[in-house]
Formats: sequence, C-alpha cells, structure tokens
Amino acid sequence: MPYAGTDGPSSFAAERRVAVAAAEATGRLLRGHFADARAVRTKGADGDVVTDLDLAAEELILGRLRRHFPRDRILSEEAGLLDTGNRRTWLVDPLDGSNNVAIGLPAYVVGIGLCLGETPVVGVVHEPVTGRTWHAVTGQGAHGDDGARLPGPRGDLPGSGPVLAWTQGHAVGRADATATALRSALERRCRRVLQLWAPLLGWSLLARGTIDGFVGYRAEGVDLPAGALLAAEAGVELRTLDGGRFRPCYSGPDTRRSFVAARAETLAYVLEEVGAALRSE
Repeated sequence: MPYAGTDGPSSFAAERRVAVAAAEATGRLLRGHFADARAVRTKGADGDVVTDLDLAAEELILGRLRRHFPRDRILSEEAGLLDTGNRRTWLVDPLDGSNNVAIGLPAYVVGIGLCLGETPVVGVVHEPVTGRTWHAVTGQGAHGDDGARLPGPRGDLPGSGPVLAWTQGHAVGRADATATALRSALERRCRRVLQLWAPLLGWSLLARGTIDGFVGYRAEGVDLPAGALLAAEAGVELRTLDGGRFRPCYSGPDTRRSFVAARAETLAYVLEEVGAALRSE
C-alpha cells in the first residue's frame, strides 16, 4: 500500500542510505553504553524520562542529517523543530524506548523518517540489541538489512486470537476512559496485547509478521510516519478507529493519530472489537 503524491519511487535512495547509516551508527553508540544509561530529566506528568543516551544519540543523527541535507527541516524527539522552511521534514526518534532503557530493559530502537509535507516517503528502524535494520521507501516495499522483503502479518484470524501491540500518546492520562475501554476490550478478546513503551518496535514486529496487529490511541507524532510506512509497504492496512482510511501525520492534534493496523480477517476482527468498546464507553 504505497503512498501516492511523492516525487517518485526512485527519488529517495540517497536519503535511505544516509538514514540507515545514521541509525546503525547510533545503534552502536547505544549498545555500547546501554549499561551506563542514566535519566537526566523527566517529561510529562506520568514520569516519562529522558536519558543521557537520548541526547547523545540525537546529536549524532542530527549531525549526519544536517551535513547531508542542510536545507531540510528536522523534527526530533528532544530537540524539537529545526525549521528551514522546506517541505521535506526528517523525523527523528533517537531512542524509542527510553523508559525501558532507564530500568535496564533491552527493548528499544532508533527511528528515522522523512516526510514530504505530511506524507512519509522513507522510514528506517534499527534495533541495537540485535543489530537488525528495517527500512522502507514509498512504492518500493519494506526490506530488512539482508535485502529480503518484509512479509507483513498473515491475514487469517488465529484461532487463539490475534497478538497485538498497543501504544498511546504521552498526553493520555491513566484515567482516560476511552483508552481504558479499548485496552480492556482488546485484553479480553485477543491472545495478547503488548505494551512495549517503544512504538517503533511494535511497527517493526508488525512489518515482519511477528505480531498480527497494532492499535494506537492518540499516538505520538514523531515516530508514527516512519513506522506506519514500514508496515504499509509490508502490506498492512491502516485504518482509523471507525474503519476509515488512516493517514499517519506528525503534526496537528493527537486526536488525528488513533489507528488500527492489521490485514484481512484480523483487521475486521479488531475493528469490530474496537467499535464495540467505543459504543459501550
């Protein structure tokens, strides 16, 4: 399901190469210093943390992007928006899974994406723990570092119920009634619901076909387009909670960033459960 309205499928080879190299260099940095990571501040009311590794990783990636694409805008998790007025915007999550790293849990990835306007055209996810990288360019499919095309999840509904990932944005409070209703319904009706604290890890699992679906509620914007492109180029369908077509965006209100991502029978099943949960809220 490639995205339309781009400059063409052959236009982004250099961007993909630079993003992959930057993500992998950052992965080596993170892997080498994982055991020494320390929180330097919190953000938000629920105690999300920023570690010294977030800042070091961000500096590395931003330096690479500025050197190779000095005219492009960059929106990064910690540094915010570095605006040049260009419609090309790099999205950088230098350490997706900071809360995991802060407690010594090795579940984290590096994410880099490129958008034209709001449309994602390049997405890269690198997992430092395994050294694996997954990437997608619009219209060219999603691939692993071995060149193999990512298969996406199976479309048939597993007899024991689907395995899903779940994500919600930082602004969603613990008492949010909609989030509570959705999670409760999915927990009852699915085999397992993974709350990974690292959305891009969930997207990579989905694109590889390791899990069956992904549900997001008011998701964060900086990592959404790259992950969604990776999944869409692996054949995943992206829908809004009411079943409409979902377009991943990084700007605007987070109410535009709630989604269900899956295929065929699993997609229909999850959308039905989500709809029932919303009606009963």
